[in-house]
Amino acid sequence: MDSAYNPMEPARSPGGKPLEKPKYRVLVHRKYAAAWEQIVERVGLKQARQFWNHIAQSPGSKDPIANTCFLRGKAGAPKGKGFSKTIHYELSSMARINYQYCDAYQTKPGGDVHRVVFILSIDYSSH
Repeated sequence: MDSAYNPMEPARSPGGKPLEKPKYRVLVHRKYAAAWEQIVERVGLKQARQFWNHIAQSPGSKDPIANTCFLRGKAGAPKGKGFSKTIHYELSSMARINYQYCDAYQTKPGGDVHRVVFILSIDYSSH
């Protein structure tokens, strides 16, 4: 992430303020911000909250309910130093989200270190 252009913006917690303070800051690619705003109406509040809680608290662990896997090839390559491979999360048969996380993200050298999750894509179509 060496560019001055940063396409990521904060993603709000579905259904309002989360019950637990997030360990990770969740950011969504600007191209998918409108799709993120539709998540509750597309999959329901329960599944949207389940996804949010998973990525805001422990994005690197297996979700006990939803299917997840690492993408292969270029699509799965980390976006920068310290980032995970791309994780493909299936919310339902009609909703999938790809994301990466980093435990020590800095916006500039010497800047503050933050835990972040980058939502890279959202797909509401069937397979």
